[in-house]
Amino acid sequence: MLYIHEIPGWPEFLWDGDALANPLAGVRHRQGLLLGRMESLGFDHRAEASLKVLTSDVVKSSAIEGERLDPEEVRSSIARRLGLDVAGLPKAGREVEGVVEMMLDATQRFDQPLTEERLFGWHGALFPTGRAGMRRITVGAWRPSEAGPMQVVSGPIGRERVHFEAPAADRLDAEMRTFLGWFNGPDTVDPVLRAGVAHFWFVTIHPFEDGNGRIARAIADMALARADGTGERFYSMSSQVEAERKEYYLRLESAQRGGLDITPWLGWFLGCLDRAIEAAGAMLGAVLAKARLWRRINERPVNERQRLVINRMLDGFQGFLTTSKYAKLAKCSSDTALRDIRELLERDIIVQNPGGGRSTSYRLADPA
Repeated sequence: MLYIHEIPGWPEFLWDGDALANPLAGVRHRQGLLLGRMESLGFDHRAEASLKVLTSDVVKSSAIEGERLDPEEVRSSIARRLGLDVAGLPKAGREVEGVVEMMLDATQRFDQPLTEERLFGWHGALFPTGRAGMRRITVGAWRPSEAGPMQVVSGPIGRERVHFEAPAADRLDAEMRTFLGWFNGPDTVDPVLRAGVAHFWFVTIHPFEDGNGRIARAIADMALARADGTGERFYSMSSQVEAERKEYYLRLESAQRGGLDITPWLGWFLGCLDRAIEAAGAMLGAVLAKARLWRRINERPVNERQRLVINRMLDGFQGFLTTSKYAKLAKCSSDTALRDIRELLERDIIVQNPGGGRSTSYRLADPA
């Protein structure tokens, strides 16, 4: 069986526009509703929503490849680059900074051409040490011939199953010139479909020794930002792909082993995107609940230490609040922490959990 890039006519992809018309219309409708709701929010709440989505996008895109990033470091890096409050957040490591730099460049500069040099910059940001784990790789350039065939395999040594083999290294210059010419060319198809085609096309070429999946998803996000007409992100395709990771790889493998008609892949891509936009509704609900809480609190403002701790509790705080955690977060003494906590208890902003003594802990009060 031939892989798709070995079929005469590659890469002249085909798809059934009639079969995709209804799913595409549904996605575009849901996209418009979400963007309309976000537009009605103030700048601060839109920025908060975008920060949540970008954090999830970076963390989940890496998780798809088995890379575990600290969400707090990712949030810190993105917030700093967006000019948002980073008080109490840890300093991000070099690996996190590189992934964030790539993602923000893709989404915030979505209207700029995607070039070979830009892709090399993204790749260099992903692998600042020139290594993928313990293995030294070629960084900021297409994979060389000496790296050997680029294969996706599974199974024990001696009984490996080859799921896919990418084009040989000596084809990469021509393949990538064709891809970039198309991506930067006239919009002849709906930009959402364009995102699905671009994702599949790039990951099939597999031009780098490592990082191809993350860069393919960054390219898809760039195309989706073009479709939305904004660099602010309010839904995360990578988060949904990570939730459906097994199906994602099955769909890719099936399309790469099939013919030039990629209708099934695009149908799955549209469905996955639709579910990602639907999931964004819950995120928006959390942002709005946070806004309501702060409106109530600001009727009689809290001090800066309390503000910092409340925001941390609203943003994925692990476990419950204790006096020692409060003191560490707010960089204050235990006595000051206890006084602040008592004030928050009196105002019904936080409540004490069952139990006492050394195990005394607190949580945010139910908004109702």
